[in-house]
Amino acid sequence: MSAGTIVLVGTAVFAVGCATGGTGLRDGGPARTDTVARTAPPGSSAADGDSASASPSGTPLKKVDPVRLLMADPKVSTDVKRDLKPCTGKEYPVDVSYGKVTGGPVADIVVNVLSCADALGRGTYVYRADGAEYENVFADERPPVYAEIDRGDLVVTKQVYGKSDALAYPSGEDVITYRWNGEKFTEQDRVHSEYSNVVDGGAQPAPATSQKN
Repeated sequence: MSAGTIVLVGTAVFAVGCATGGTGLRDGGPARTDTVARTAPPGSSAADGDSASASPSGTPLKKVDPVRLLMADPKVSTDVKRDLKPCTGKEYPVDVSYGKVTGGPVADIVVNVLSCADALGRGTYVYRADGAEYENVFADERPPVYAEIDRGDLVVTKQVYGKSDALAYPSGEDVITYRWNGEKFTEQDRVHSEYSNVVDGGAQPAPATSQKN
């Protein structure tokens, strides 16, 4: 088993809205437009073992405990593991998405670690199933960062800050599209947007520029 492969004993995962404040991660990452999804800690879910629900195609969807997955992953930095604590109570600032992004027969897992105070992305990771094991096939721990699955591609958003930018008002944004080539993710497209310094009404994006590889 490689250093990036994890044997996971899963638990059911339930995502609910997250209140701000409390302890936990507090720096870095693009702001989400909705509330932070919160994940129950290992052993605290309503059911033990793996949880399965129906996917849109009718195939059972195996859900995992993302906190346990991250903590067992040697590719996740010590800083992220150290700061991965509940925001309030026993709920962690972790977003999880399930979907086909590496072309495998089982849904892949995209995990975003956020800050409790600002719902900002601290790190993003992609796990590919291999039987009972999960392998880390993508990791970005350069905040601000947030990843999503979009029609089979991995789309990573990174906000750009100038030296004088407040956390809530970045200077711009990079949206990077990655595609799985059978062995790893390769960059396919990059869209950069610059925001104007509009005081009233918030920042307005300038025309985006796209670079395709």
